[in-house]
Amino acid sequence: MQNYQQQPSPSQSFIHQITGNHPQALAWVRGGSAYPGISGLVKFYDTPYAGIVVEAEVFGLPNITEPGSSDFYAMHIHEYGDCTDHFAHAGGHYNPKNALHPQHAGDLPPLLSSQGYAWSAFYDKRFQVDDIIGRSVIIHANRDDFTSQPSGDSGQMIACGAIYPE
Repeated sequence: MQNYQQQPSPSQSFIHQITGNHPQALAWVRGGSAYPGISGLVKFYDTPYAGIVVEAEVFGLPNITEPGSSDFYAMHIHEYGDCTDHFAHAGGHYNPKNALHPQHAGDLPPLLSSQGYAWSAFYDKRFQVDDIIGRSVIIHANRDDFTSQPSGDSGQMIACGAIYPE
């Protein structure tokens, strides 16, 4: 057998980031008046790969039985970190390059809920932590269809959290 040293993969670095380091930014996500049981934390970590790792853990996601609903919930970064007035001041998706949906920098992978709980971690190079400070993470009632313009027909905003530096 040939003896060789395996190079560490990016995933090993990402796991180390979320298990051994503090995030550079975070958003405490809370449900609005229609879904007050939603709560969670979305963390943003710098990486040595010119991108960031996002880790989201959310509790209390509802079982919505409206047409188009599923166990998937759209999650986006919105322009403003104002979660007041039923999230009416959060603005649209964070989209500094005026790209079509789903290529906005703020278009994130959906959450998959199992009995109201979702955990997700992913790598993204479309923005840096400094770009999103003061913006918000929004969770929507429906899945994102990744097609409809301008924002994926993801339904009402059911939870919001402003992004702050850690």
